[in-house]
Amino acid sequence: MSEENIGEGRYLYCITNSSAGMSIGNAGIEDSTVYAIPYKDIAAIVHSCIAKPYATEDNAKAAEWILSHNYVIDCAAKKSGTVLPFSFDTIVRGSDEVVSCWLEMCYIALKEELDRLKNKAEYSIQVFCEPEYLKAKLAGGDNEPGEMKEKMDKMSGGTAYLFRRRFELKMKDAISAEATRLSMEFSSNIQEHAEEMRADEKIAHVPEKYAGKRLIVALSCLVREENVGRLGEALDEINKREGFAVRFSGPWAPFSFVRRFDEPGKDAGK
Repeated sequence: MSEENIGEGRYLYCITNSSAGMSIGNAGIEDSTVYAIPYKDIAAIVHSCIAKPYATEDNAKAAEWILSHNYVIDCAAKKSGTVLPFSFDTIVRGSDEVVSCWLEMCYIALKEELDRLKNKAEYSIQVFCEPEYLKAKLAGGDNEPGEMKEKMDKMSGGTAYLFRRRFELKMKDAISAEATRLSMEFSSNIQEHAEEMRADEKIAHVPEKYAGKRLIVALSCLVREENVGRLGEALDEINKREGFAVRFSGPWAPFSFVRRFDEPGKDAGK
């Protein structure tokens, strides 16, 4: 099908709580002109496109598109404060009027969500541990692995070999249990300073400085502006503990915490 037959569309970046001063210029994907479609005191931030998803086999190009998507959302957030971000490649089939009608239909729900997320942002938190630290702690402690290690050190020959295998299995279980306990402890400490919190099942990229470390907990947190400092202090305390390292990034638009709405013609090409 030719592009002429696909029809026009609007690429959705986010919803803002203001349409004033929302001209972002040619900052969109592929240098598209980004503009606001207002309804009352809210607006959809969009660029005009064909009603077809963005697709490429070039990973660098895909990463560039995602960066542009997030950059526009960041610009909108700086200009208006609270935003409701859309995921990458959310496309409406139709004109500005289609988007405007959707804003009218969903206005009350969108306003309530903007109010709920006012003065809040998303932060990403990961806590890592040196594997050797956990092993040394458990092997030298007053516990079953520690007692087994003490016995094993006094053995020799085949008996020691068989016992070592049992010790390694017991140590593996003990490390897993300790990691679970630490995850619950850290999550509890962090949750005190967050409005909402979600465990992250996958992490897209971990910097080289954390390579080889064991991930204890990975969280996305919705944090009120006035609580960010206290959250930072709690993370500093964890970071100071021997064998542990904290990765803390943000603020981001609250992608993980926006309640989803029925979108007008989402992902029109599918």
